[in-house]
Amino acid sequence: MSRPLSEELALQHKVLHICLSRGWGGLEMYPVRIIPELVRQGWRAYVLTLEGTRLAQALADSKAVEVRSVRSPSRALWQLPALVRWLRRRGIGVVHCHKSSDLRLGALLKCLCPELRLIFTDHMGVTRPKHDPYHRWVYRRVNRVLSISEATLARNRKAFPLPASRITPLYLGVDTARFTPRLEAAERQTLRDDLGIPREAVAIALPGRLTPGKGQQVLLDAFMRLVDAGDRQSHLVLIGGLEAGEGGNSTFIASLRQQVTERGLQDRVTFTGFRRDLARLFEVLDIVCVPSRNEAFGLTVIEAMAAGKAVVGSDSGAIPELIGAGCGRLVDPQDPAAWAATLRELRDAPALREQLGTAARRLANARFTLAKHVTGLRAVYEDIDQPWR
Repeated sequence: MSRPLSEELALQHKVLHICLSRGWGGLEMYPVRIIPELVRQGWRAYVLTLEGTRLAQALADSKAVEVRSVRSPSRALWQLPALVRWLRRRGIGVVHCHKSSDLRLGALLKCLCPELRLIFTDHMGVTRPKHDPYHRWVYRRVNRVLSISEATLARNRKAFPLPASRITPLYLGVDTARFTPRLEAAERQTLRDDLGIPREAVAIALPGRLTPGKGQQVLLDAFMRLVDAGDRQSHLVLIGGLEAGEGGNSTFIASLRQQVTERGLQDRVTFTGFRRDLARLFEVLDIVCVPSRNEAFGLTVIEAMAAGKAVVGSDSGAIPELIGAGCGRLVDPQDPAAWAATLRELRDAPALREQLGTAARRLANARFTLAKHVTGLRAVYEDIDQPWR
């Protein structure tokens, strides 16, 4: 006897996200960001994660998702029969993995439940070939690999043992409405005061984990070049956690702080620590910098664009795909002198900053919305061919 249509639809519209990571970066935040929109578009979401992680905590009070936690990735493997029963009781038809190491569990679930569609998003950008026997066994069971940029797509099609047709590009997206300015003038001034930004200063900021790869050092070097050239107008804001549990590199952070102190720039450089109000922080910044050496995507770039900021990004990785002509500036991530020159140009041209920010917001709303990303994701879940642009 065939299932009723309503039951078939229920099976088609349930997805399990697997993210067995103890970190807290873009990869781990991804389910938190997309699930509300996924639910709005008609899907029921489930998440398998590790006990006590930031991801588990972030989802704990959500009514939009059911969370199942395990103590370790190996414990998840021991619980495989129970996980299969859990999947089948709930009628889950799609499993979406976000770490390559989680694909082992996904592939085993697919072996036991051949009806599942197994999806993997490569958030990091693969760095070495995956053609050994183990990876061939795993990827034979993957229905689709999602590449988050053209930069990673080319590498993925070389590295993964899959036909090119099963490796699909899909840009990430953000809820652009969150970044629409909301603060009154007095509130913006209060926030700038709290951050130690002088009233007439041009605030230059870098939001992101404080680690060498994110480029804080090259930006600090560029800022010190401005100071050496007589700049008394600019103020540098480094936004990101200062503890290891918040994604920071303590040795690197100590080095940055020491350089600031040795140059007597404590009043001109702000370390904000981890902030949950980035959308509001953007309102009091003038220039947003993303000097990462090799971003697989660059979520901060599109967030700053959605906020209408003038963005300076690295001319490397995926960032050039995001910053369109007339929306910002691109600079070599290893050239502090070039960064200083670009910052000087934008510092002295408020009308240009506004022009670039307006164009950036327009582009973000056209290409990088969360709704657009989830619509593309649903097409992958439902196995519908769809142009990605």
